Amino acid sequence: MLDQVVKKILTSRVHDIAIETPLQDAPNLSARLNHEVVLKREDLQPVFSFKIRGAYNKMALLSAKERAANVVAASAGNHAQGVALAARKLGIKAHIVMGRNTPSIKIEAVRKLGARIVFRGDTYQQAADYAVELSKKRGYTLIHPYDDLDVIAGQGTVGMEIMNHDPDWDAIFVPVGGGGLIAGISAYVKNLRPKTKIIGVEAEGSACLAAALEARRRVRLPVDELDVFADGVSVSQVGKLPFMVAKDCVDEVVTASTDEICAAVKDVFDDTRSIAEPAGALAVAGLKNFVEKNPRVAGKRYVAIVSGANVDFDRLRHISERAELGEHREAIFGVTIDEKKGSFRQFCRACGKRAVTEFNYRYASDDEAHVYVGLQIGSNESRSDVAQNLKNAGYQVTDMTDNEAAKMHVRHMVGGRAFGRKPELLYRFEFPERPGALLRFLNGLGSHWNITMFHYRNHGAAWGRVLVGFEANSADRLTLTTYLERIGYRYWEETGNPAVNLFLR
Repeated sequence: MLDQVVKKILTSRVHDIAIETPLQDAPNLSARLNHEVVLKREDLQPVFSFKIRGAYNKMALLSAKERAANVVAASAGNHAQGVALAARKLGIKAHIVMGRNTPSIKIEAVRKLGARIVFRGDTYQQAADYAVELSKKRGYTLIHPYDDLDVIAGQGTVGMEIMNHDPDWDAIFVPVGGGGLIAGISAYVKNLRPKTKIIGVEAEGSACLAAALEARRRVRLPVDELDVFADGVSVSQVGKLPFMVAKDCVDEVVTASTDEICAAVKDVFDDTRSIAEPAGALAVAGLKNFVEKNPRVAGKRYVAIVSGANVDFDRLRHISERAELGEHREAIFGVTIDEKKGSFRQFCRACGKRAVTEFNYRYASDDEAHVYVGLQIGSNESRSDVAQNLKNAGYQVTDMTDNEAAKMHVRHMVGGRAFGRKPELLYRFEFPERPGALLRFLNGLGSHWNITMFHYRNHGAAWGRVLVGFEANSADRLTLTTYLERIGYRYWEETGNPAVNLFLR
């Protein structure tokens, strides 16, 4: 099969429409990591993503009968734009199935390319299932985003260009969703230069290739537990054909957290003055994690694929908020200080020369106040060191750097009114960001529950996030969760969350 993929890569048609993207030096990353880091700029393609390669190669090889039947594809953005542009170039009518929560920037981009959009479901899998249904019912030719040899071959031309430019690389870092890109690149590179490592990078909450390699078979991650921040790689199961290649050609898979991906978006910007989408910067985040885990190695030559730049502008607010945390240059703490004049000054003195990046608090009593504080961390210390220094100075400290509710909601709510002594249960929700979603949530609750707290903040993403308090005690938990399950949105109980107890009780 590997020989077949390589042959298809060598005879692919991608350059009828795709450009040969540059390999750009990343001087800031190189200096910080003590390795030569080069970025493969697939974000510069006509649709700002590598997906045009596989989509066009597949469609250019269709028979006249297959073209006349129209094509259908499921995608939340990049593959959709690739199929739409290829269809316009080849004179084929395209139908794109998208989730109802697809960001408007991607919807409009596909519309402008002339494709017909069909909305179905909220996840990629729901859209994909309907695309298959349409292909069977109406005879459309299905253009799969990754589980197709011609698509894999088209994506594999990225690897061919890298090796044509310079074959002497120690490792190539590749973002992984369904696996088409890494299958194509790894097949070509391993055929030409086996000692070059191919390292896949996945988002922590959607690491389907890592799970498959560990199990030695494809596994399906629970769809309702997938991380949707890097939506371009939020896939529950690696493709069948990509896995057949990857199990023999991929050397290692590393993962990256949301904060680390945000930091990588900033890294790409610092070195290129371009803004990658979260999935587009994923390979850079993985490269940094790989280097951190191998501190004794230096002077290697690494390539990271910057795979796309289709990001909603409104998401940049969220990305910029989290970038310093992902770079491990900032820590978030909850600190209890005396409620008296001069306490803040005394606390700042205890912090030393490091910068205070954020400072919020709410009145707790006549004796003490709880402070939500962000502190800059030096390159030679850890946040546990900073916390211990504050504890040694006599402060009560809670580390909230990895606390999602604290970073997403509580930081914006410090100073609100306390609920007093009434019982309260607190929950965090995620729901598809589309008209009527919030009303559906409230209608599902009905008039049975008194809402004691409600925080919603739109981050310009496909998923909205809400923090809600209910007037209820432990005995009501089972009844309340029955209502929440009926609504159907993902949720987490946050009643015992230390950030909540410090600032909102």
